Amino acid sequence: KMTADNEVGIKEAFQRAQRGHNNKAKLVIGLRSRYNNLEDKTLFHEEFVHYLKYAMIVYKREPTVENVIEFVARFATKEEDDDDAAQDDHPFLSFIFNFLLESHKANSHAVRFRTCQLINKLLGSMAENAQIDDDLFDRIHQAMLVRVTDKFPNVRIQAALAMTRLQQPKDPDCPTINAYLLILENDSNAEVRRAVLSCIAMCPWTLPKVLKRTRDIKENVRKLAYQVLADKVHIKALTIEQRVNLLQQGLRDTSVAVREVVCSRLLPSWLHRLDNNVIELLHRLDVENCDKIALDALKAIFKGASSEELLENRVQLDNRKLIPVDSLTSENVLYWRALCEFFKAIGDEGDEMLEQVLPDAATYAAYLYGYLKTVPELSEEQRSDINQVELVITKRFISQQLIHLIGCLDTNEEGGRKRLLAVLQEMLTLPQTPFSLISLLTEKLLTLVPDDHRRIQTVAEIISDVRAPIMEASQPVDKNESRRQQIQLAEVKVRILEAKQTLEDCVTAQEFSRAAELKDTIAELENHRNQIIQEIAEWNQPAEKEVRTEKSDPETLQRCLTICAQLLKEMNIKTRINPTISALMSSLILPSIANAHPEVRNVAVLCLGTCALHSKELAKTHMVLLLQIAQLDEVKIRISALLAIIDLLLLFSFQLLSETAATQTAPPSQSPDRQEDDAPLAEVKRDVSEDTAQSILVMLSEFLDSEVGFTLRTAAAEGLAKLMYNGRISSTKMFSRLVLLWYNPVTEDDTRLRHCLGVFFQLYARESRVHQEVIEESFLPTVRTVMNAPVTSPLAEVDINNVVELFVELTRPSSAYVHDYLAVRMCGEMLKDLTAPEVRLYTKTLSNLELSADDTIRKDLHTLLQQLVQVYTNIQFHMSACMGLVITLFIVFTQEHNEKLASGFAIYTRIKPDIPLSIRNKCYLSVPPVVVRPSRRAKTAALEKTKLDLSTLINQEANVS
Repeated sequence: KMTADNEVGIKEAFQRAQRGHNNKAKLVIGLRSRYNNLEDKTLFHEEFVHYLKYAMIVYKREPTVENVIEFVARFATKEEDDDDAAQDDHPFLSFIFNFLLESHKANSHAVRFRTCQLINKLLGSMAENAQIDDDLFDRIHQAMLVRVTDKFPNVRIQAALAMTRLQQPKDPDCPTINAYLLILENDSNAEVRRAVLSCIAMCPWTLPKVLKRTRDIKENVRKLAYQVLADKVHIKALTIEQRVNLLQQGLRDTSVAVREVVCSRLLPSWLHRLDNNVIELLHRLDVENCDKIALDALKAIFKGASSEELLENRVQLDNRKLIPVDSLTSENVLYWRALCEFFKAIGDEGDEMLEQVLPDAATYAAYLYGYLKTVPELSEEQRSDINQVELVITKRFISQQLIHLIGCLDTNEEGGRKRLLAVLQEMLTLPQTPFSLISLLTEKLLTLVPDDHRRIQTVAEIISDVRAPIMEASQPVDKNESRRQQIQLAEVKVRILEAKQTLEDCVTAQEFSRAAELKDTIAELENHRNQIIQEIAEWNQPAEKEVRTEKSDPETLQRCLTICAQLLKEMNIKTRINPTISALMSSLILPSIANAHPEVRNVAVLCLGTCALHSKELAKTHMVLLLQIAQLDEVKIRISALLAIIDLLLLFSFQLLSETAATQTAPPSQSPDRQEDDAPLAEVKRDVSEDTAQSILVMLSEFLDSEVGFTLRTAAAEGLAKLMYNGRISSTKMFSRLVLLWYNPVTEDDTRLRHCLGVFFQLYARESRVHQEVIEESFLPTVRTVMNAPVTSPLAEVDINNVVELFVELTRPSSAYVHDYLAVRMCGEMLKDLTAPEVRLYTKTLSNLELSADDTIRKDLHTLLQQLVQVYTNIQFHMSACMGLVITLFIVFTQEHNEKLASGFAIYTRIKPDIPLSIRNKCYLSVPPVVVRPSRRAKTAALEKTKLDLSTLINQEANVS
């Protein structure tokens, strides 16, 4: 039992609690002993709160204050630990709660912060089975619901943490959970969102909001969201789509820390809950529809395992190092492929392990051929049977993975490589091979043939066999000819019998000379008889002839074009067009451009565009055709033609268009009204024909406004971005169009377009000085377009401040003095009309620019600002914000020319005497001084001085009192 000697005074307890090395448990016991011995505890309560207030007025997270708060929480909950009775039997804890609830509305943000922090620690220190009065619960709940909307983030954080134990996950209308969800959606502070993520309870209506935080703009929030999902959410609680999206976003996140959390926390957590069964994990991901994500996940798992573990956990292979055909599933074949590719990527060490999980090329070729032959074709009746369709889809997926495994085989051995090559060639020529495997089979075949000329010859032979296969034609038997031969044979036989009879008679009569002649005659007749018999045998056996029959059905043409497209894709760009390719162009590609089936035309356009990359003459010849297709055909085919045009312009530049226009008819132009109103006047390079180049820009500009489909608009925007970045186009109006397209609410759901343009703007701005000038010249037109947009236009919803900030940031690191010229342009615009709505925007933007120390530019700016000040003074313009800022900027530029601007529009201490005194005083007082950043050593010294000691304040108060 605690004696009187062990009792501690309140003041002494608070002083000793500040020191971190003190044993707070002993302090708590000592002070608790004194408290328990008191009959009237009112004075103790008042004195305790008196000393607590010293800590509650400190907002900064000082160690001494944090120690005091921790001590108070321990002391207040000590009686709750000692007694499991009802809350009413713990008067001190109730008193502290009441005091804190009365203080949470204080004007001081420090008091509000410490109040929420202490409530959080009190509730967190209470036992798991602790109970509090319903009325007190409601009061705490209501107070914290108010504080989570506080304007100070630290207060909101502590209030959110304090409500952790007040959640009721089974109640769909729980106010705490609703407040948490509101914070996750709308709070602008990332640390507040992190605090809510760390304490929110998982239930069906909170899970979607937590999943959404994995796409938060802040790296730390995304990282914590994945940690929470790994620790609190079972994989079975997520849908397949949610699992796939989590892995897709996490494994491809731009932040290394987020990717690391997914690899080290989320995937191991899922595996642990599935008894470390990787195949079961793949089954939960539906690998047939997301094989790339599954492969990324497997690679992440393999990186965290040792080589021995990988070999122990390998798929069940037989003695041939193959998965038995009957045991093949989508999951285990994908795991096999991922494991082999992982070993292949390791290097020499991986080659040794690869030999243990993969057979030689010849064995695998026979295995692959045997399985591909079992992939069935669906009849019209089977297409209506969902089970049959699923079976075929699974077999085709397995076939794709087995074909991918060819890349891991050791093909250095000649016999195995030839056998594998023969299998691939045969599978490409078989009409039963599924079309979905054609491109992949061709790709793997071309990897086995390194020389481009051999590739062309091999593919040409395959295309010939596919389009014109060898057919066996039987010749019908002629009955009349057969009868004639039979009669002729009978006559010869009769003559042979007669000659033999005559021969016997001559021998009997001993006419030997005559007998010798008859012998020769009989020999000739027998030879003739044998010849006739042979002819009859040949006629009776119908002759089979091999003939080639050319096929022109859409399926065959699409197969041939796909094989050809893959060849052109794999060819070296420097390989020229040879006679074999030319023959394919004239006999296959160009005729298919006019085919009635869209799928055939689309692949033909791809072939034409890719083939033109290998020959400038071919590109000039067919550029007009591609332009016509891009304007007239179906959307998918138009996109293919557009991409081909962009590639040709990137490779050969716009000079290709001028040469084409000189020899051929230009593509159909747009209506005159459309060209006059909407066509951008592009500043294309000097050696380019402006008319021809502008026709391309008109087409691309119209595609940006296309309502046919966002894919066409996205393709046009990507093409323009590529052309501008590579210097093929230098157009201020096109850049302005792309900026407006990026901000346009219509493109909000087009993530590919938004991502593409977001990356393009940053790269384009940093590429060259010419690009910086383009951005500068497009600034004012873009601002005018947004400011003058009609109410019915989507651009009316665009925040013009965001647009201006983009231009300022894109030109900020420039060495081309772009900010100087932007300042001059904006000052000139302000002088035109001081009542224009964009004047306030320009004045605000001027203060964010970083200007150079160039004397010429400074003189121009000084003159313009002096004119603005004069105009403001003359007309007594009452836009105080604009006026004050303009006058301040004028003061800056009245400094001596040898003074340099430290950063942007920095304010100098010296002021010219010719400025009116009233203006000088007003501007000087309204502008804060320049703050010099302290050194690291100075920061350290200042930090040491700011270590807070509450003892001084407590003693001061005691002395005063």
